[in-house]
Amino acid sequence: MPIKERVGVVVSDKMQKTVVVAVENRSAHQKYGKIMVRTKRYKAHDEENRCKEGDRVRIRETRPLSRTKRWMVSEILTKEAKVKDLSASASPEAASSPEASSPEAAGSPEAPVSPEAAGSPEASSPEAEANS
Repeated sequence: MPIKERVGVVVSDKMQKTVVVAVENRSAHQKYGKIMVRTKRYKAHDEENRCKEGDRVRIRETRPLSRTKRWMVSEILTKEAKVKDLSASASPEAASSPEASSPEAAGSPEAPVSPEAAGSPEASSPEAEANS
């Protein structure tokens, strides 16, 4: 009996020497003919902990290594693609817009302008504060 092999993407590498690999199976519906994508997750043994999330790997069937682990990573086909953090990329755009940087520019009533913040000369000088 030939050894079964699958190609999938590592979706979790949080365990020691074990990765979770999602394998997509595309098949046509028997009656309607629509292409259906079914995803199955396999726990696979990774002896050197080389796999990271997002890696495309080839796994092969092996003897049972634990209650749920019956596959082994045979090779890493492609390493993970660097995914940019969406929250970090949104911050510079928001900071460059005048609405986000100053509440006065947006005209929001929640931020009233005080004389000290407005930069009036008599309010900002120490002598004016002493005379008040």
